[in-house]
Amino acid sequence: MEAPVERAPSKPVNSLSPVGDWTIKIIFFIYSALCIFPILLLVMVSLSNESDVIVHGYKFIPTKIDLSAYKFVFSDWESIARAYGVSAFVTVVGTALSLIVMALYAYPISRPDFPQRKFFTFFVFFTMLFNGGLVPWYLIYVRFLHLKDSIWSLILPLVMSAFFVLIIRTFFSTTIPAAIIESAKIDGAGEMRIFFRIVLPLSTPVLATVALFSTLNYWNDWFLSLVFITTEKNYSLQYVMYKTLTNIQYLTQHSDAIAHIGGATKFPSETVRMAMAVVGIGPIIFAYPFFQKYFVKGLTVGAVKG
Repeated sequence: MEAPVERAPSKPVNSLSPVGDWTIKIIFFIYSALCIFPILLLVMVSLSNESDVIVHGYKFIPTKIDLSAYKFVFSDWESIARAYGVSAFVTVVGTALSLIVMALYAYPISRPDFPQRKFFTFFVFFTMLFNGGLVPWYLIYVRFLHLKDSIWSLILPLVMSAFFVLIIRTFFSTTIPAAIIESAKIDGAGEMRIFFRIVLPLSTPVLATVALFSTLNYWNDWFLSLVFITTEKNYSLQYVMYKTLTNIQYLTQHSDAIAHIGGATKFPSETVRMAMAVVGIGPIIFAYPFFQKYFVKGLTVGAVKG
């Protein structure tokens, strides 16, 4: 009796050769470095001496560590702390509210049995292409909603995003099995219970992805404070930074004003810009790891069925 012939293990279809594997690793390493190095340079310049930056330019390793830029930024630490509180409140409340509103809008238009789903889908898509302009938009919030100089004027304009609604709707329609909804109806569950107890828990990836982008929109926004806010206590952090940058630009362009505050050599301008960028992006950098696994899954789920 012949001995069975041993076959070499078959090579996985999606496997790469060692050369290809290392090529991809090197490409991603270079790309990651290109993303990290600018942030590292930003931090290093903010810790540099102003005169060294003017003479030698930007360097990854400062000639001398100088905290003058941060001392200048936090010279009025009370306004910075207050602005941080406003931005944190607006970001947390705005992101939560926008997720609820957009999910509630996206769910009905994702259901094939909703008679008006085509109309409401076109309605939200139409707003992506056309809008009424800045003046009507301003009058709606000021004259009709009376949100002038209100913290809600920093939240409501960004609550609804047509693009995010269509993303959530697509996720609902392609990923949530219709059989689950039908079985829940047979068991006597209402629409709201199905939505909050079944649909939302199954939609964590897309909701986390949209939450990340909404968080970035709220945190980085300064235009709404410029348009609606007149009281300093309601300024967002980004608008405070914007005002500081405007003042720096004015001082650097008017030598008499610079001389009045102590001379050009004692006034940090380039390093202050970098320090303000570090102060502004800090919380977002620390918040991103919490969204990362859901962010990746939200982008890839539904792309491959198996």
